[in-house]
Amino acid sequence: MTVHAAPKTTSNVHVRALEPLPTPEQVLADQPLSDAAAELVRRSRDEICDVHAGRDDRLVVVVGPCSVHDPDAAVEYAQRLAALVPELSDDLVVVMRVYFEKPRTTIGWKGLINDPHLDGSHDITTGLRLARRVLLDVLEAGVPAATEFLEPTSPQYISDAVSWGAIGARNPESQVHRQLASGLSMPVGFKNATEGSVQAAVDGCITAASSHVFFGIDDQGRAAAVETSGNPDCHVILRGGATGPNYDDESIRAANELAAAAGLAPRLVVDASHGNSNKSEVRQAEVARELAESIASGNQGIFGVMMESFLVAGNQKPAPSGLVYGQSVTDKCIDWDTTADLLRTFAQAVRARRSVQ
Repeated sequence: MTVHAAPKTTSNVHVRALEPLPTPEQVLADQPLSDAAAELVRRSRDEICDVHAGRDDRLVVVVGPCSVHDPDAAVEYAQRLAALVPELSDDLVVVMRVYFEKPRTTIGWKGLINDPHLDGSHDITTGLRLARRVLLDVLEAGVPAATEFLEPTSPQYISDAVSWGAIGARNPESQVHRQLASGLSMPVGFKNATEGSVQAAVDGCITAASSHVFFGIDDQGRAAAVETSGNPDCHVILRGGATGPNYDDESIRAANELAAAAGLAPRLVVDASHGNSNKSEVRQAEVARELAESIASGNQGIFGVMMESFLVAGNQKPAPSGLVYGQSVTDKCIDWDTTADLLRTFAQAVRARRSVQ
């Protein structure tokens, strides 16, 4: 008689563990958005859309840390930013970068949601609640928030508190992220691809504007077929790439021509960091000033700019302790004093652009 070995499983062969997470409904109930915060989110979303469409002649400035790793430092940054807003509000729509998910080229710290203790423990339950707490505190300070959406399920936990979203340079061609953007409730920017392709971002915007049906989760955390109506408020972000920077006037003009040919508004956001500054905080400030000069000369193709900025200049390696307070643990950031100066420079540039018109 032949004896057969017990069959081995063919599922989850490389999965070590499956840890249940709280449902989005639970997290939102525990940490609700206040009426004042919800009104700030609604108003700032409308303002960003109006600037993009040309109905508002201000400039959107998305500014803040490359990533949030210390909630206290992030909230202090938000409070400093809020103190400047009354001075700038006639000319700028200021939105704070509050980024919790970090895509990695190979490996590395994946952000506050994935590893809130910066020690490899990957306490995602704590990370989700902490990320939401930071967003609520930033809104309480009076500043709208921006974030990059990476995981397809994390928006259910935080997106109600976000005024502007981004799809990063590794994902403009990703069907998952295009579908995700089609259902998000705020304006979304698609970055040009890492090798520099702007067409990938344009195609992402067109796809996200269409309706889709795809796999997702509902507020109870159950697997669901998600049907979207499409997001009409998507746009291109120029961030440079392997082919070099693309923040110059000719690159902006060419990108806007691609967008217009696809039926998009010929107005975009320029990221002063990443490939446009070779990730140097010193060069990033120089790029920001060059962009301000272009705006002041009358360039209508730029409706927004992005800067990576924190309390202290530069960056440091992530660690569970011993970190410099207010310094980035991912990309190098501009310091606070330089940031405040650049914000005023952009406000002056907007006023100059009005006079050119």
